[in-house]
Parts: sequence; C-alpha cells; structure tokens
Amino acid sequence: MSPSQPSLPQPAPTAGPPADGDGTSPGTSPAALTARAPHVPADRLVAEMVPPPRFQDARFDTYIPDAQQPSQAQAVQVLGDFADGIDAGSGRAAGKRRWFAKKPAAPKGPRGVYLDGGYGVGKTHLLASLWHATPAPAERKAFGTFVELTNLVGALGFQQTIRTLGDHKLLCIDEFELDDPGDTVLVSTLLGKLVDSGVALAATSNTLPGKLGEGRFAAADFLREIQGLSAHFRPLRIDGEDYRHRGLPEAPAPYDDETVTRVAYRMPGASLDDFPSLLAHLSKVHPSRYGAMCDGIEAVCLTDVQAVPDQSTALRLVVLADRLYDREVPVLASGKAFDELFSDEMLRGGYRKKYFRAISRLTALARDAKPLAEGAPL
Repeated sequence: MSPSQPSLPQPAPTAGPPADGDGTSPGTSPAALTARAPHVPADRLVAEMVPPPRFQDARFDTYIPDAQQPSQAQAVQVLGDFADGIDAGSGRAAGKRRWFAKKPAAPKGPRGVYLDGGYGVGKTHLLASLWHATPAPAERKAFGTFVELTNLVGALGFQQTIRTLGDHKLLCIDEFELDDPGDTVLVSTLLGKLVDSGVALAATSNTLPGKLGEGRFAAADFLREIQGLSAHFRPLRIDGEDYRHRGLPEAPAPYDDETVTRVAYRMPGASLDDFPSLLAHLSKVHPSRYGAMCDGIEAVCLTDVQAVPDQSTALRLVVLADRLYDREVPVLASGKAFDELFSDEMLRGGYRKKYFRAISRLTALARDAKPLAEGAPL
C-alpha cells in the first residue's frame, strides 16, 4: 500500500515573471515552498523509513574507497559481514514470536555497528548499503534519521512504535542526535526495547556541543550517551575528507535575481522563493514535514540568500538542506554564497558539524544546478 500523499497548493512565487523576449515560455508559474504546509499521516512516516532517493541505488560495490584511507575499504568488508550475519543472530524463526514463547537468548557479540567519521566520508552511503544488503524484505528493515525516528514516536506513541519496529531485522539511524538529552534518553530507551526483540542496529551520530574535535564524530561520546546500549555497538572508524570536495571544482558563484527567476519559469517542477520569506515559513512547519514540502519539486530557486539570523532558524535550514540533498534537488540561488550562511560564532559553536554539513550539501546542490543556469539539461 503506498503512503498517503499530502495535498499541496501551487501558488505563484514571490518574484515576477521574466520579461518578454528572453527566449522562455513561462506558462504556469513556478511553485512556492512558502505556500506549502503539508499534513503527513503516520502511515507515511512508517512507509518512508527507507533510504532516501539519493541512496536508493547505494551498494557496497558503488562505494568508492579513498585509496589513501584504508579504513574505508575495511568498513565495506565489516559491514558486508555484519549484513550477512543479521539473520543468523536474530534468534527468531520466521520473524514472529508467539506470546507464550520464551524470550530469545541474547545473541553473542555486538548486535549493532556505529559508523564513526567526519561529514562527507560516505557514512550515509554505507548505512544505506547495509540496509540494501540485509537479507530481509523492505517492510522488515527501517532507515531514517534520528529526527525522523523521534517524529515516528510522536506520531505513533512509544508502545506502538515498539510494536511496529519490534519485528524488524534491522534499524538504521543516520545522524543520531546527541545534543538533546531528552530525545537521546527517549530513543536510547526505545532501542533497548528493540534490541530485546532481536533487532540489529546501525547508527551514525553528531557530536555533543563542545566535543567537536577535528571535524570528526566522537565514538566515545556516542557510546557514553546511549549508556546501557553501548555494549551492543561496535565502533567502526571511517577516516577521510569530505568526498564532495575531493577533486571537484568549486561551487559556482551565486547568480543574479533575473537568472534565477528565468530558470524557475522555464523549468517544469521548479519552485521560486525569496530566501528570507522561506526562512520565516520554515518556523511554521514542523521539520518532519520538510520532506513532503519538497514533493514534486525538480529544482529550488532562491532569491536574496542572506546569512541566517539566529540559531533556531539555522537548525531548521539544516533539516531542509538534508531533505533537498536526499532527493537530489538542485538549488539555484542569488545573493550570498552558501558558505556565508552561518556566522563565525555559529561555526565555532556546538552545532558546528550540522552547519558544515549543510554548507557542504548545499554547495553540491548548487553545483548540480549550474547546467540549469546555462540552459543545459541536468
């Protein structure tokens, strides 16, 4: 059964249409993200717990290890072996336990892996590859970010989430958040219940505020914060630099408003928004809905990009950047370059990793949008 699809209006954008005689055929006005506030039913949240579109084709053999970083090739081997061993270690037959059956014996060895590495070393690619390689039907594997998992608990309730995920073979959690103690305790308790049911776990995480290191996620912080679950995880270190900048050209400079507007009117499925208005709109839409807000959008066009004014706004923008990156939606913008979005104070603070990840991802999407501005197909 396919997940419910929200009903989304398609209003005119904030910028006016391009002038006549520019070689475009405006036709229908582009969409505006600022007019979208979709309702996302709980069944869609469950059905969408799969690797995002960008990683639908991710496999271990499509991950290209950096020859200078042997830990990357080692990670592929370890995760492949882990996927092969999930069925053998579950302690359950046919995935169902009768109410009168004995609780399965605790499996030997770690039933979880924690991918420890900086942004851009391919952790999400490896996590998605693990999901695809695990020998189980899609409905018995779950993949989502920490935020998506907490949203699922909010939508279903704690006990129903346990019942929903408890017969799964594998739960993959990308970007486990360690900066909110309440949510960390909630999810750690949930994972403890799922481990008791025989669910294998895999995770990546963000560092705690003040524990930033040199662009690395900290396994010690993760294992300490999940407390009783630490024995279930084997830390797997993945060294390397951000692959999005490895041998790639610099992101294109921002365009002018006229170019951005022209592309928005020319390209079917494009959206067009004034950046400050979009930031204001994000405060009115729960981050769990940002993905649905991007449904059907083929390119995001933004005018007047400015530095974000405060941390709350910045964190919402990080979530939107993640959803756009997951969906491979190119972003064409005027105004400031994306590496000027966050202040120096923000880039030195506790959410530094999130902001650098957003810059990295938006830069990649800006590079993807360059052919649009030049009139070439993607």
